[in-house]
Amino acid sequence: MRLDVPLAKAYLLLNHGPVTLVSSHHGTRSNVMAAAWAMPLDFEPPKVVVVIDRNTLTRELVDAAREFALNVPPRALADKTVAVGSVTGREVDKWERFGLETLPARKIDAPLVAGCIAWLECRVLEERATERSYDLFIAEVVAASADDRVFREGRWHFEDDALRTLHYVAGGQFFSTGVAYGASAPRP
Repeated sequence: MRLDVPLAKAYLLLNHGPVTLVSSHHGTRSNVMAAAWAMPLDFEPPKVVVVIDRNTLTRELVDAAREFALNVPPRALADKTVAVGSVTGREVDKWERFGLETLPARKIDAPLVAGCIAWLECRVLEERATERSYDLFIAEVVAASADDRVFREGRWHFEDDALRTLHYVAGGQFFSTGVAYGASAPRP
């Protein structure tokens, strides 16, 4: 079940560095692309950064709509994650081609990717020089939610390997999130 994550805790959905799927929408078009370079930036209000190449359809849609969603895919979606990162939305409808279903967002027009395990709905902050120079978007998280099978009580719980998050290396290769363990600082 999809549960709301308090905005003050939205950073926890990305803090461990997972691959994301960036979904976007403007007018009659929507698209989805893979992005390994996304991370939390701030707590209050919650902000994220993501790199979106200027030559992509996603960039065109985000530039126009000034919003997007970061969707966190599990290991079960690894093949589809590689697929949407390997073709351009200018030539194919990635949703249809790869059988991706959508969920409605609560605060933005961009669709959310069904089957993911976390979703951050984002509105772009006006940093046009940073976007032009570095393809880097800074956005405020306006809604966050997660799959309660893996995220509850403010923590990730990865008991099912198929639901572990992906961490991109290169050439279609990933690591999945490992086993959690605690540590504490030595006492003086």
